[in-house]
Amino acid sequence: MLLDSGNFVLRELNSDGSKQQILWQSFDYPTDTLLPGMKLGVSFKTMHVWSLTSWISENIPAKGSFTLTTSYNIDGTSQLTIWWKGNAYWTSGNWQNGRYEFVRFYNYGNYKFSSIAHQNESYLTYSLYEKYSISGLILDPTGQMVEITGLAPFGAGSCSYNSNPGCIKQQLPECRKPNDRFERIKGAMSGEGFNFDGNYNLSLFDCRLNCLNNCSCIAYAYSDYNQTSCTIWIRGGNFEESNYSYSREIYVLTPEKGENEAEQEILQCELGARTTHSSRSRKRKKFTVSRKKGSVLQFFSFESISTATSNFAATCKLGEGGFGPVYKGILPDGQEVAIKRLSRNSGQGEVEFKNEIVLIAKLQHTNLVKLVGCCIQREEKMLIYEYMHNKSLDLFLFGPVKKDLLDWTKRFNIIQGIAQGLLYLHKFSRLRIVHRDLKASNILLDAEMNPKISDFGMARIFGPHESEANTKRVVGTYGYMSPEYALRGKFSVKSDVFSFGVILLEILSGKKNNSFSHHGKASSLVGYAWEMWTEGKCLEIADPALDNSYDPNEVLRCIHVGLLCVQDSPNDRPSMSDVASMITNGTVPIPAPKQPAFFMNCSLPESRLENLASNDVSISEVEAR
Repeated sequence: MLLDSGNFVLRELNSDGSKQQILWQSFDYPTDTLLPGMKLGVSFKTMHVWSLTSWISENIPAKGSFTLTTSYNIDGTSQLTIWWKGNAYWTSGNWQNGRYEFVRFYNYGNYKFSSIAHQNESYLTYSLYEKYSISGLILDPTGQMVEITGLAPFGAGSCSYNSNPGCIKQQLPECRKPNDRFERIKGAMSGEGFNFDGNYNLSLFDCRLNCLNNCSCIAYAYSDYNQTSCTIWIRGGNFEESNYSYSREIYVLTPEKGENEAEQEILQCELGARTTHSSRSRKRKKFTVSRKKGSVLQFFSFESISTATSNFAATCKLGEGGFGPVYKGILPDGQEVAIKRLSRNSGQGEVEFKNEIVLIAKLQHTNLVKLVGCCIQREEKMLIYEYMHNKSLDLFLFGPVKKDLLDWTKRFNIIQGIAQGLLYLHKFSRLRIVHRDLKASNILLDAEMNPKISDFGMARIFGPHESEANTKRVVGTYGYMSPEYALRGKFSVKSDVFSFGVILLEILSGKKNNSFSHHGKASSLVGYAWEMWTEGKCLEIADPALDNSYDPNEVLRCIHVGLLCVQDSPNDRPSMSDVASMITNGTVPIPAPKQPAFFMNCSLPESRLENLASNDVSISEVEAR
């Protein structure tokens, strides 16, 4: 018979129908769930052990990797122990005053635990003070004890990051950090670099450990729909999130550095937030970040960023731009970051903020700045980037002292790096992107002086068959914008090519295009470069700080390519693929440039003058296609 307690009992019956002794009962053979009246312990008479064993996964009731038992100390005190494949994983602490030292329930007052020890048996059991309430303790596939009521886990076995009392410290390889996490997302992994583990009856926890112990692993999942073995992906795979019914659940590495995950406030922005619930109606609360396809992004609390910047101290301030002030911060693990804090008075707003998050989170290239995460809390909006020790290119090019540190080798490396970053945006990234605000101050330099393109707030995504777009409101910086964009609001990848040409000439000359002055006829650096080209005096463009320590052929080739990029018609300008090839390959033939755009043959409409102010701030909304 099935009792109200959930115990399924088989008894002998007398001939008169009266009950005899119990022959068998399900409570003697618990699986992964402990109900009121069940026992955890041992029968000394039969040597039968009452213990819990986790499932291999939430959907497969085969025996998993974890076991919960009672164990006894030399002094006779007892404790609960979670074992992982024979190794102690977590201990409860000693039994004291009706409870275990490290066990905390959400509603402890409803539980009455009893530790029983006599000649025949020694065990732990419990009952409920509220007779009609529902309770059960589950040892889940990850080794955590979870209350079946839907309330939060009570801490037993929460040892993924060695953070809770009772956890046995896990040894991680040096390439991993204690706070490295895996987020469960539905989707697919593509590309090369996956390994199939031929072992079977592996739990999800086993898959996780296999991935953690492989320094190249970025994701793991069950290898088939039977969920009995593991697949791990090493670097080189790409993740695409999707919510189709046939999508796999993949655990993607997210190296977080914030507070305890159970306590961390997950903040919503364009990327959103979702709550996942375990199956079998366990409803264990666990918040995870919902991401757009391909993004790997951390969310920080305002308090953690305030701590990282010493409460936004003036000594931590790096500068100020159109977005707002920028601060240097140090995260708890020692990582240095740059934090852009949206100013309430900024002309740039939520559209640009979200645009930058959505774009940079999807882009990965050595010549693009890395977005570490964001903070959106109440009125605060911040972007957290990897810290660039040498700040921006303009500080070196146009400063009286630092430009001497830029020899020709460094400048040529910077030119090639910017070209490769733009080529990735235009052709090789999963999104076809036009930056629209490329300038020297948006080129950041790391500790080795490698360039990284930054500030994607004004960027636009182009469809695969889209070649150009129009906008009624121009955004960008005077001196770097192409004529068709500044005058007619038309932009394309060739608009970025024009901006690159201007930056290229600035790197060669050490002079700024929009504040150029010279005794000749030219009123801009572009005009001066054309003047020197037509007179056969190209090397006079070279920055005197180079002190003739450059390769004349490389400099001439770069000037030639720069003039091709700033030609008046976008159809005459080369693609970034051609630009990269012409710069790096001295044998590639280069066509003669046509007269560049000077903005001399057209007058600007008054309505555009405000947007073309000579400053370094772009103020506009991102237009829809």
